[in-house]
Amino acid sequence: MNGPASGPDVVLDLQRGARIGLPEAIYASGKSLAQLAAILAAAQPPLLLTRLAPEMAQALARPGLDYDAASETAIFGPPPPLSGPPRVAVVTAGTSDLPVAGEAIRTLRCLGEDCLRVADVGVAGLWRLLARLEEIRAMPVVIVAAGMDGALPSVVAGLVPGVVIGLPAPVGYGVAAGGQAALHTMLASCAPGLAVVNTGNGYGAACAALRVLRLLPRDGRTAPA
Repeated sequence: MNGPASGPDVVLDLQRGARIGLPEAIYASGKSLAQLAAILAAAQPPLLLTRLAPEMAQALARPGLDYDAASETAIFGPPPPLSGPPRVAVVTAGTSDLPVAGEAIRTLRCLGEDCLRVADVGVAGLWRLLARLEEIRAMPVVIVAAGMDGALPSVVAGLVPGVVIGLPAPVGYGVAAGGQAALHTMLASCAPGLAVVNTGNGYGAACAALRVLRLLPRDGRTAPA
C-alpha cells in the first residue's frame, strides 16, 4: 500500500491519508537536498515539511513552496480552504515558545484547520491568561506550548473543559535541560486528563488535535461549564 519510490532512499506513504486521515509529512532534518527534491517530485500536495533549515529551504526553493523560517516548516502546494471558524486554540507561555507552537499552527493550516492564537500568557503573569480565558474555553481542543518550568498546561487544564495537549518547548536556562524539565512537569501534572507530546513536537500536537476534531460535528464546540 506504499506509494511509488521517489528515489533509492525514499518511499512515500501516499496511502496514509486514506488509512488514518492524516497524510504523511516529511521530517526534513538529516535529509539531503537531492532526497528532498525527489520527495517533492513524487509528493501529492499539499505536503508539509518540518525541521527544514533556512539554508536548505533556500536551496530547495521552487514555485509552490511556502516556507516559514520561524517554525522551520514548509508547505508545498496550496493547502485546502479553511474548514470553518477555529476549533483549536494554540496557546504559548512565552514568546520564545512560538517556534514550536508555529509548527503546530502550520500543521493545522496544511490540513485545512484554522486556530485561535494566544501568545505570551505564562504563569509569571496570570492576568494575561485570565484576560483570554473565555476565548480559550470555547475551543474543544487546546494546545499549550511552554518551556522553562512547563507549568502553563496544568493551569489551563484546570480551567477549561476541552481536551488539553501539553507541548514542551526546548526553552530555558540550566536545569530546564532543553525542555526536559517542562516535559517532566507536564507528565507529572495533577490536572486530570492532560495529554502530553514529546519535547518540541508541534507536529504531533497538531495531529493529536486533528484526531479529536474528526470525532466532533463540524460545528462542535465545548460550552463553558
